[in-house]
Amino acid sequence: MVKEIKKLYLSEKDKKIGGVCGGIAEYLGIDSTVVRLIWIVFTLISMGLGLILYLVFWIAMPAKPGAKKEY
Repeated sequence: MVKEIKKLYLSEKDKKIGGVCGGIAEYLGIDSTVVRLIWIVFTLISMGLGLILYLVFWIAMPAKPGAKKEY
């Protein structure tokens, strides 16, 4: 039995800004709205740390192989 390895990618189909929250939601198998709400609450509680982390994730997370880039 071969176990498939899940990888974290930016979402191409469920993105509002960079696809970070959509990618995390796809990876976890939950609704992206839940991830976005948690991210907003975390950003407000941490006095903006969520914005910095979003940028770090946006830079660090790769796009899915074969996904077309939109500029």
